[in-house]
Amino acid sequence: MIRSMFGCILDSMKKALFWTALTLAFGCGAPQPGPGSTSGKVNDKPLGKVILYDSGATNVIDTNAQLTIIGRHYKWCEGPVWVPAQKMLLFSAVKENKVYRWDGKDSPVAFLSPSGYTDTAFRDGENGSNGLALDKDGRLLLCQSGNRQVVRLATALDSPRPEYIIIAPTWQGKKFNSPNDLVADSHNNIYFTDPIYGLPKGAADPTRELNFEGVYRIDSSGRLTLLIDSISRPNGIALSPDQKTLYVGNSDDRHTGWYAYHLSADGRIVSGGLLLDGTALKTKAKVQQGADGFKIDRHGNLFASGPDGINIISPSGNLLGLIQVYDRRTSNCAFNETKDVLYITADDAVLRIRISGTGR
Repeated sequence: MIRSMFGCILDSMKKALFWTALTLAFGCGAPQPGPGSTSGKVNDKPLGKVILYDSGATNVIDTNAQLTIIGRHYKWCEGPVWVPAQKMLLFSAVKENKVYRWDGKDSPVAFLSPSGYTDTAFRDGENGSNGLALDKDGRLLLCQSGNRQVVRLATALDSPRPEYIIIAPTWQGKKFNSPNDLVADSHNNIYFTDPIYGLPKGAADPTRELNFEGVYRIDSSGRLTLLIDSISRPNGIALSPDQKTLYVGNSDDRHTGWYAYHLSADGRIVSGGLLLDGTALKTKAKVQQGADGFKIDRHGNLFASGPDGINIISPSGNLLGLIQVYDRRTSNCAFNETKDVLYITADDAVLRIRISGTGR
């Protein structure tokens, strides 16, 4: 009788140990978001929230919209672009010298490597591609931070190889600082910014050849024009839906903000200036950063990386709302083709939020 009872106890203990081991092996506890995860939390903490400052902004975004993660553990995500023909998102991992692809189903995978620095000699600094965009023919354009030039991918997007056609190598024979972000219009004019962030020692880098940080236009014939040399740290860049206004973000730590410039029919700047000073926003923010990359929604509003996340700014310069991203610096964002989903690059992660305002 005693032996029988003891045997039952041993059997129970063995079963308990077996199920404990099985639970540990297959991770039946709370999962941690990783690449490809769609969790709206990290370590049981929300990723952020939507805040509206203007009651009229309910037609822009729903306050109940939730941030989710589609990929994580990258080395400084940047420059996202949605590719409608392939239904995929591309984004740069600047410090990895790679572009990643996400197909909407699985975890992001490497798409191009190297993406921004193609030499074999060691180079410190931000070497990968930064801003990505599509021209009117759907070809991929890249700002190569390491190579300090603007290029177009020479291969098809469905069979990518790291082969590039240089479309802006220098300005008047001098190397650019580090092309950062770009946008193309329906006539294949390409606008891009050239701050110093990709230089290993920044403004004091000994390889720096230009004494200003510019905004440029490459016209459809390949001719390069300097449009602006008065913005201290030009960074993000975008066009209004009618392509008559060029927006530029200034990420200067002391005087951050967003600028708007009216364009002529041939893409020259006619007039413009400061749209919204972001200095006060940065001062009171929990995540204190300057204006970075941004995109334009269907209403012409800027969804702009900056203090505390994605700042929503009207075409007249009013701050409408904020997609607050907790504990991460946001670098850029991109809409899908219907502009009802926004993808956000935020430090080590790529986030997604469904834009479901009533004005869609």
